[in-house]
Amino acid sequence: MAYLLMVAGLGILAIGAELLVRGASALARAVGMPSLIIGLTVVAFGTSAPELAVSLKAGLDGQADLAFGNVVGSNMFNVLFILGISALIVPLAVSAQLVRLDVPVMIGASALTWMMAANGVVSRGEGLTLCAGIVGYTALLIYLGRKQQPPCVQSDSQQRAKPEPIGLLTSVFLVLLGLVLLVVGARWLVQGAVDIARLLGISELLVGLTIVAAGTSLPEVATSVVASIRKERDIAVGNIVGSNIFNLLAVLGASAAASRTGMAVSRAALHFDVPVMMAVALACLPIFFTGGRISRWEGALFLGYYVAYVTYLVLGASHHESLPAFSAVMLFFVLPGTGLGIGVSVVCALRAGKIRPT
Repeated sequence: MAYLLMVAGLGILAIGAELLVRGASALARAVGMPSLIIGLTVVAFGTSAPELAVSLKAGLDGQADLAFGNVVGSNMFNVLFILGISALIVPLAVSAQLVRLDVPVMIGASALTWMMAANGVVSRGEGLTLCAGIVGYTALLIYLGRKQQPPCVQSDSQQRAKPEPIGLLTSVFLVLLGLVLLVVGARWLVQGAVDIARLLGISELLVGLTIVAAGTSLPEVATSVVASIRKERDIAVGNIVGSNIFNLLAVLGASAAASRTGMAVSRAALHFDVPVMMAVALACLPIFFTGGRISRWEGALFLGYYVAYVTYLVLGASHHESLPAFSAVMLFFVLPGTGLGIGVSVVCALRAGKIRPT
C-alpha cells in the first residue's frame, strides 16, 4: 500500500502541475496580469498549501519542531533542489522585478524570522506580524501587476505561438483543479514515503527533516519542472521565490499565531538550519543579479549543496565518525570556493555590463 500511494501520488502530482501551469498562464492573459505576478501569487501560494496544512496542524498539536522544521527545510529544498533541477532542464530567465523586489523580500523575511526566533520562540504577536506582512506583499504585487503591460512580460512559448484563448472561468477551474490534485498527490506521496521509511527503520527525526520537508514541496517541484519544460520561466522562478516568502510569512506566521504559547524553536535549528536558510536566500541575489538568468552550472551548484546538506543531516543523525571531516571540508574549502566563484561572476558581469538591477 505504501508503494502504491507513492506511485499514485507522483501521477496525480504530474497531472495537477500540468493543469495548474496551463490554467495560470491562461489566467494571466485573461485578466491582463503578467505571468510573473501569477507565479508569485496564485501558483506560489497554492503550491504551498501542503506546508500550510502540515505546519498549522503540527503547531496546533504542539509539535513545534515539525512545524518550524517543515518551513525551514521546505525553503532550502525549494531553492537548492527545485531551482537546481529546473535550471538543469533549461536555463531560467530572471525578471528584473525578482532582483529589485521579490528576492530582497525573501531575504528580509528570512532575516526577520531569524531575529524573531533568536529567543527560542516565535510568539503569537510575532506570528500575526508575519501574517500582516504577506497581506501587504500580496497587495503590492497586485498593484504592480496592474501597472505593467502584458506584452512586456510574455513568456518564450507565448512569443513563438499564441494558443487558442481560454475563458476566465475555465482558467480559474484549471487552477483550482490543479491545486486540489497537487495537494492530494503530495499527501499520498508523503504518507507512502513516511510508511516506507518506518518500515526500513529510519528514525522519525530524519524523516521529518528530509521526507516531510521535501514531500510538502513536491507541488513546487512538479509545477516548476513542468513550467520549465513548457518554457513558462516566469512561473518556474516566481513559484519558488513566492513559495519561500509565503512559507515564512503566512505558514510560519499562521502556525505561531494559532498556538497560545507561540512556536518554540529548538537550539539545533536556531544554530544550524536557520543560518543555512539565510545563507541560501542571500546566495540567490548575486546569482540572480548576474546575466539575468540562472545557468545550468548554477543549477548544478544548487543541487550539489542540497546533497551536501542532506548528507550532513544523515551523518549527524547517525553520529557517523566522518561527520567532523565532512564539516571541515565544507566549511574551509567548498563554501569559501563558492563565495569566491560568485564574487568573480559578479565582477565579470559588472565589467561586461550584464548586471540587470532594473
